Amino acid sequence: MNRARFMLLIVAFAGASATISTGSQEPAASPPAILISRHLAESRGLQVGNIVRVSLDRTGSKARRFRIAGIYEPTPDPLRFAQQRDEARLHLPDLQELTGDPADPATADAVTSINVGLETPADAAAFARDAAARLPTIVARPTSAADERTTTFVVIERFHLAIAIVTVLGSAVFLLALMVMLVDERRATVGTLRLLGFTRRRILVQVMAEGGLIAIAGAAGGIVFAALTESVFNRFFQWRYDTTLIFLRVTPSVVWQSLGLALPLGVAASIIASWSLLRRPILSLVRR
Repeated sequence: MNRARFMLLIVAFAGASATISTGSQEPAASPPAILISRHLAESRGLQVGNIVRVSLDRTGSKARRFRIAGIYEPTPDPLRFAQQRDEARLHLPDLQELTGDPADPATADAVTSINVGLETPADAAAFARDAAARLPTIVARPTSAADERTTTFVVIERFHLAIAIVTVLGSAVFLLALMVMLVDERRATVGTLRLLGFTRRRILVQVMAEGGLIAIAGAAGGIVFAALTESVFNRFFQWRYDTTLIFLRVTPSVVWQSLGLALPLGVAASIIASWSLLRRPILSLVRR
């Protein structure tokens, strides 16, 4: 536990009080150092070097003096991006003095959780099982294990998937309508090509290639638009919620998925639109 005495722990200021002392200069006996979040510094007007009083009671009783040694940016949390992150980080001995009960010395040795770093991260599951078997009163689990809180994101992901499927199907129907109108306008051209000796297969391959190019061009346009608006979208919501969380990211996998869906749909739409036209007799195609 020697290393644990140098760990920095997080204390939320929801129920704590912090006030700036009259002087911000470091006194002869410097108070313990403390780190505060950027949100707390901005909301309370705090700066590095200020002396603050921290208490677990809103009335400020049994407050202790701390010197602000630095301001940090909280790690973005998707579950808390809309909440004000008024937090502070204290050294473990200072936190024990602040939260301990003098009438019960055992409270200084009580912990709720311990993080253990393994030389081989792949052995985390086996270590958790062994620790739980040796100490039945504790709950040991790898940090990479599935978290119940992620259920929310699973629901959101499925909702986005449903919206994406509906959008893609609607786009495919719209593309099919465009291809039907395009092929119908070229009825005389198709009839002339048939009279010149072009086979149905050759004309169909040409129509398929054209439909594929149109689909790829549309998908590329959408990808370019998403890439150009990605930073604008992220900056707006980062400003709106005062966080560094990334809300939108266009990854290579998203690009390839878009192209992989666009090409088959474009080819299928062109085949469906042109098949009925190619089955007509040549005279019906060139007749006015």
